Amino acid sequence: MRTLSAFLVFLLLASFSVVLLAQPKVSDDLIYDEVRRRLANDMTAQGGGIEVEVKEGVVTLSGKVKNEKQKTRAESLTKKVRGVTKVINKLVIEI
Repeated sequence: MRTLSAFLVFLLLASFSVVLLAQPKVSDDLIYDEVRRRLANDMTAQGGGIEVEVKEGVVTLSGKVKNEKQKTRAESLTKKVRGVTKVINKLVIEI
């Protein structure tokens, strides 16, 4: 019985790994477009002036925002985009 259980767990883990590896990689261009769209459409982030750079799934946000809430919201929205592996938040709060 233990052998059967161990075998079933192994099969489950193996199939899960195959599913994860089989998912197509999202291109940097698609990530860029989606991040820009989300930032521009969000009332809090008001991301029209935020610069976005994407390289191998790593998104760098730069530019000036009015307050900490905008900075945090921009990062949060960016992290939710499919294909984003990391967010580097270089946004500066305007004084």
